[in-house]
Amino acid sequence: MSNVSLNEKIPNNVDLSSDKRLQRALEQWQPEFISWWKDMGPEGFQEKDIYLRTAISVDPKGWAHFDYVRMPEYRWGIFLADPIKDRTVGFGDHIGEAAWQEVPGEHRNSLRRLIVTQGDTEPASVEQQRRLGQSCPSLYDLRNLFQVNVEEGRHLWAMVYLLHSYFGRDGREEAEALLQRRSGDEDKPRILGAFNEPCTDWLSFFMFTTFTDRDGKYQLLALAESGFDPLARTCRFMLTEEAHHMFVGETGIARIIQRAVQLMKEGTDPRSVGAIDLPTIQRYLNFWYTVSLDLFGSEISTNAANFFGAGLKGRAKEESYEDHVALDQFYAMDVPEDGKLVRKEIAMRSAMNEVLRDAYVEDCQKAVNRWNKNTVDVGFTFTLPSRRFHRNQGHFAGRHFTPTGEEIGQAQYEAKHDEWLPSESDKAYVRSLMVNPVYAPGHFANWIAPPPRGINDQPIDFEYVRYNEG
Repeated sequence: MSNVSLNEKIPNNVDLSSDKRLQRALEQWQPEFISWWKDMGPEGFQEKDIYLRTAISVDPKGWAHFDYVRMPEYRWGIFLADPIKDRTVGFGDHIGEAAWQEVPGEHRNSLRRLIVTQGDTEPASVEQQRRLGQSCPSLYDLRNLFQVNVEEGRHLWAMVYLLHSYFGRDGREEAEALLQRRSGDEDKPRILGAFNEPCTDWLSFFMFTTFTDRDGKYQLLALAESGFDPLARTCRFMLTEEAHHMFVGETGIARIIQRAVQLMKEGTDPRSVGAIDLPTIQRYLNFWYTVSLDLFGSEISTNAANFFGAGLKGRAKEESYEDHVALDQFYAMDVPEDGKLVRKEIAMRSAMNEVLRDAYVEDCQKAVNRWNKNTVDVGFTFTLPSRRFHRNQGHFAGRHFTPTGEEIGQAQYEAKHDEWLPSESDKAYVRSLMVNPVYAPGHFANWIAPPPRGINDQPIDFEYVRYNEG
């Protein structure tokens, strides 16, 4: 198990000091990152002391150190999971060969594309959430937001390390471009659609960290199988932090539901007292779940087939499959043909995006099931909409489906839009609840229940953010 050298200018466990060229390149990039963080990171809280955890080891059980930190001084750095002795490529056409410690020339462009796409999502989410601190429901939640933000910042460092280390001048230029694109910018948008969606209220933030960060988990699981060993090791460490992001989202939604159910049991309409009603939560679920489904890409994908065949991107938990070559297997899916959906057998390699999406949907359903345990007494059940509903990528894009998956016309869809997805009125109502942030320790906004316990065994009324200090 390797520990992290926190005292170095760039904390790392990759012996950065032994590679002076790389060290200089990253030290040149570091001020640009800090400049980006100050411009696009959490607005209004850069000088506050935040109770954050910092990685001190890459061991999943003992790597977190908690203390007050000002976010621009957070010890971002480069951490890779420990190497696996004699690791081999676990799938595709190169199965059984020694895992690559350098980029194979024939796969250089594909690997760079995968790393840049993953890297682009990390600063994007920080940008999407940069103003949420000004509408927070409590110091506990504010601290959790900032923990997510700084860890997304480190995930950006992880991808930038790979670009600088293994892709020469092209990699350096891509690393600079990661700091130049902006979420939602018309001229320089982020690469993937969900990362250009506004995240201007906390219901959206908790949905984002439940569903969009869960997509990130499955992308990282697939990349953690890569035959390019530095990418695999980087993603294995990132997964340890991604779990906390989903915890923030899923428990945040659960606490909003808990508050609504409490009021309903008392015979009170949640909206009448400034809480969030369950149908509104369902509409937000419908939106963030479906834009996250798009992140997996087209159902039938030549790129996905090539990535798998080349050993660059596998399936989540590849070891759970019996056939790691997948040349003689097929996947049954509904495919548009002559204006209808027809069930067809698709070559398994071309359906790898859908295989990964299957695992994601199953995981999301477990989260929804946990939420539903709290709504039994009020007779409400949250549901995941059909994967055909509200899609902008893949072969359901441009068509209209109900949340249960029946195809309908555009006029019918538009007539039902505000019943199925957040209306402008919904968004305005949710934002109105968050006009006055709650910065008093131990106090919570009326629309969300307190958590059952604090962070790192601290009490719930702990001063997680020293708000009133310089």
